[in-house]
Amino acid sequence: MNEKVTLACTECLSRNYITTRNKKTSTERLVLSKFCKKCGKKTVHKETK
Repeated sequence: MNEKVTLACTECLSRNYITTRNKKTSTERLVLSKFCKKCGKKTVHKETK
Protein backbone atom coordinates (compact mmCIF):
# COMPACT_ATOMS: atom_id res chain seq x y z
CA MET A 1 0.00 0.00 0.00
CA ASN A 2 2.86 2.41 -0.69
CA GLU A 3 2.03 5.61 -2.51
CA LYS A 4 4.26 8.25 -4.09
CA VAL A 5 4.30 11.65 -2.38
CA THR A 6 5.96 14.91 -3.35
CA LEU A 7 7.96 16.93 -0.82
CA ALA A 8 8.01 20.74 -1.04
CA CYS A 9 10.34 23.19 0.67
CA THR A 10 8.60 25.31 3.31
CA GLU A 11 10.72 28.41 2.56
CA CYS A 12 10.72 28.70 -1.24
CA LEU A 13 7.82 26.26 -1.95
CA SER A 14 9.75 24.42 -4.68
CA ARG A 15 8.90 20.75 -5.10
CA ASN A 16 12.25 18.98 -4.89
CA TYR A 17 11.78 15.38 -3.83
CA ILE A 18 9.53 12.40 -4.58
CA THR A 19 9.39 9.57 -2.05
CA THR A 20 7.05 6.78 -0.97
CA ARG A 21 5.15 6.22 2.25
CA ASN A 22 2.85 3.54 3.59
CA LYS A 23 -0.72 4.85 3.93
CA LYS A 24 -1.71 2.33 6.59
CA THR A 25 1.16 2.86 9.04
CA SER A 26 1.63 6.65 8.71
CA THR A 27 -1.62 8.55 8.50
CA GLU A 28 -0.28 12.09 9.02
CA ARG A 29 1.66 14.07 6.43
CA LEU A 30 5.36 13.41 6.05
CA VAL A 31 7.82 16.07 7.31
CA LEU A 32 11.56 15.67 6.64
CA SER A 33 14.67 17.83 6.78
CA LYS A 34 16.23 17.83 3.30
CA PHE A 35 18.68 19.92 1.26
CA CYS A 36 16.98 22.45 -1.01
CA LYS A 37 18.95 23.24 -4.18
CA LYS A 38 17.15 26.54 -4.71
CA CYS A 39 17.75 27.82 -1.13
CA GLY A 40 21.21 26.28 -0.89
CA LYS A 41 20.70 24.94 2.66
CA LYS A 42 18.91 22.28 4.69
CA THR A 43 15.24 23.15 5.18
CA VAL A 44 12.06 21.42 6.31
CA HIS A 45 10.19 19.71 3.49
CA LYS A 46 6.50 18.80 3.86
CA GLU A 47 4.32 16.43 1.91
CA THR A 48 2.07 18.04 -0.70
CA LYS A 49 -0.96 16.70 -2.55
